[in-house]
Amino acid sequence: MSDWVIIASALAGFDHAATTHKVLGTRDYLAQPEMFRGARPNIINLSRSYSYQSRGYYASLLAAARGQRVIPSVETIIDLSARKLYENAIPELEDVLNKCVSATDDDPAPVRLRVFFGTSGDARFERFCRLLFDWFRAPVLEVTIKHGATWLSIPRIALQSTTKLDAPDRERFFEAMARYTARHWKDAKARAPARYSFATLVDTNEALPPSSIDSLKHWSRIAARMGVAVEPIGRKDLPRLATFDALFIRETTSISNHTYRFARRAQQEGMPVIDDPVSMIRCTNKVYLNELMAANGIPVPATVMLIGAEDFTRAADQLGFPMVLKVPDSSFSRGVKKVGSMAELKALAGAWLTDSEVLIAQAYMPTTFDWRIGVLGGKPLFAVQYLMAKKHWQIVKHDTGGKPLEGGFKSFSLAQVPPLVLDTGLRAARSIGDGLYGVDLKETDDGVFVIEVNDNPNMEHGVEDAAEKDEVWIRLTNWFIERITI
Repeated sequence: MSDWVIIASALAGFDHAATTHKVLGTRDYLAQPEMFRGARPNIINLSRSYSYQSRGYYASLLAAARGQRVIPSVETIIDLSARKLYENAIPELEDVLNKCVSATDDDPAPVRLRVFFGTSGDARFERFCRLLFDWFRAPVLEVTIKHGATWLSIPRIALQSTTKLDAPDRERFFEAMARYTARHWKDAKARAPARYSFATLVDTNEALPPSSIDSLKHWSRIAARMGVAVEPIGRKDLPRLATFDALFIRETTSISNHTYRFARRAQQEGMPVIDDPVSMIRCTNKVYLNELMAANGIPVPATVMLIGAEDFTRAADQLGFPMVLKVPDSSFSRGVKKVGSMAELKALAGAWLTDSEVLIAQAYMPTTFDWRIGVLGGKPLFAVQYLMAKKHWQIVKHDTGGKPLEGGFKSFSLAQVPPLVLDTGLRAARSIGDGLYGVDLKETDDGVFVIEVNDNPNMEHGVEDAAEKDEVWIRLTNWFIERITI
């Protein structure tokens, strides 16, 4: 089998004669995770759309879950979804662009420059195209160039679908792809770390924050004894982020809001950050988590991916009723519903599929509590049992007509946790990364199953630290210090 696999939305319209590589439909790639089991092909994702929650987006997301290298990566897709996410790259790119060709040249730069795998076909822009590709690994990028009196500026950089290319550009694209795939895979060049920093991103108005202000004040007192000053910052403080040494995000994370921008900026500055953007991308999406756990042999509830109405019967046959339906990108039990019949499944899934092109259905596993194993740097940090909300099957009940209703908790020392629960939680967290995670597990007669891995788990004084005490906060502080001083 070829080392490279091309993913395209519509096989019928793809020019198969233009490449020697295997070409696979986006839907087939999503629906058949076993196709490349035991192999690690390099994936070029040429889906028609890369928009958030589209099939093209999921193709890149799940390629990473399956241990396959993919271009564009989901990080690149998100970075290029809004100018505010890539604006830090603009000054360097504009500087090189103007060194390649000036606004007053007799042969001016085009208004739009298309870049195929780091090349444009115009020798003048080769240095610029290589730099652009170093920042944003993508098959096709379109750069909008604005001509000023003496300066060329870049108002927009966007991923481009190959379906929008004319005949000459398609020829250049396939030539560039052939050259690129003839090389060994080269990862993006690491950028030198910037100055140190330290901050805690909070929203005092958030209803269910991962840490209360009082808990963060408790941590601040412990950190102060260790020579660390903790300062709260808000969403408007992104411009001064680089004045700190590290970033701890204590808002509910989402890759579609400012928390991701803060994490990405911190990473670009070379700062240690919890939650890092890769962990945010991985943990906020339940489709990715399910595939990643399965790929690593970590038990999860029986799961069926729903891409359309044609999958409803398969889910009913494999899971039975009731089953649990989940929106991939949700938190705090939102976007997670139990359905008790085919009629309920069709109604709810039909409504949710208008916002997300992929849903997951899982076997219903009733328990009176969920284990939460906190993991930091690959080691256990705390253990808690979260009890189900009163007369409800989840730990948080949202549809109360008022404030969400939460169940109680029981804290455990790490030594008290059943070994299988602890080991499964650690394996799940380590498959994500090296940061801070909260692994939710169900302990049943059939075994221990991972329900979710949270990238910004609750850390409340008197709850998560009730058993291990200040050691929880000391280890958190040391995690940052160790990485600041590397």
